[in-house]
Amino acid sequence: MLIKKSEDIKSSEITSKASYLNRRNFMKGAVLATTATATGFLYRSLTRTSRSSTAADAANQPVQLVSPSGEKLTTLQDITHYNNFYEFSTNKGAVADKSKGFVTHPWTVAVEGLVNRPKVFDIDDLAKLGPPEERIYRLRCVEGWSMVIPWLGFPLAKLLDLVQPNSSAKYVEFTTLYDSARMPNQNTNVLDWPYVEGLRLDEAMHPLAILATGLYGDTLPPQDGAPVRLVVPWKYGFKSIKSIVKIKLADSQPSTTWNMYAPREYGFYSNVNPRVNHPRWSQARERRIGEFGQRDTLLFNGYQDEVASLYDGMDLRVNF
Repeated sequence: MLIKKSEDIKSSEITSKASYLNRRNFMKGAVLATTATATGFLYRSLTRTSRSSTAADAANQPVQLVSPSGEKLTTLQDITHYNNFYEFSTNKGAVADKSKGFVTHPWTVAVEGLVNRPKVFDIDDLAKLGPPEERIYRLRCVEGWSMVIPWLGFPLAKLLDLVQPNSSAKYVEFTTLYDSARMPNQNTNVLDWPYVEGLRLDEAMHPLAILATGLYGDTLPPQDGAPVRLVVPWKYGFKSIKSIVKIKLADSQPSTTWNMYAPREYGFYSNVNPRVNHPRWSQARERRIGEFGQRDTLLFNGYQDEVASLYDGMDLRVNF
């Protein structure tokens, strides 16, 4: 089989969307070969180029829809119809319908605080940061279910480098849009709005942390956090805040929504840890959406080799 370099082809240009969802050709290119098997992590750059006969030949080769670790990707139907997004509904199955028509353009993301070059980025500015990378990551929810999702996005570090965090910056705070006319469940008191989350700066600068703007080769749907969301694959899903409008660099640990709601149940770090149970859900095993039965949960969601050094000397049972 003839394979083009990953820089040369955009997946949506070599197959129809329907074909993309049923068979896949992951180009041999910018793969983290040393860790792909262990982590199920892959990335590649996607650029706009014309379709070639070589690309067409490659597209005709049937390939299983799996991650580099051999794990089957969660279907687009499940990813877009099983959603925790309380701004629209507390019913996972209702979010897709409730978010229909959610307007994501124009949209801006303000990056401010302890930075040398604060800036308000238009969503189109973010698209100019470079070709989107495809990242296949596990997503593990604290409720005990999981998915494997092919995101499109760019490293969060790339954005932070542009604003130049100063020497006092130690943490990064993220804020979701607060607009009850567009996000109707913000009219309830189910949570304190707006939704806020945070990371240590070194976590935010880690190459696995991304800002996602799409999935499955297409624009990010509203129910999955359009137009831009955080994805931190070694942490529980609620850390990956959706529909971001503000990023603030700070010198002290920021408040986070679920930690404020139930501090004994939701820690600031919220690293996936099968040895630390939530009061309502065991974290030792998980149910992969679309599969029967359960599987063992992996420490740091399987990304231990990449991120464990961030927490050297910390008691992960206490700093949960």
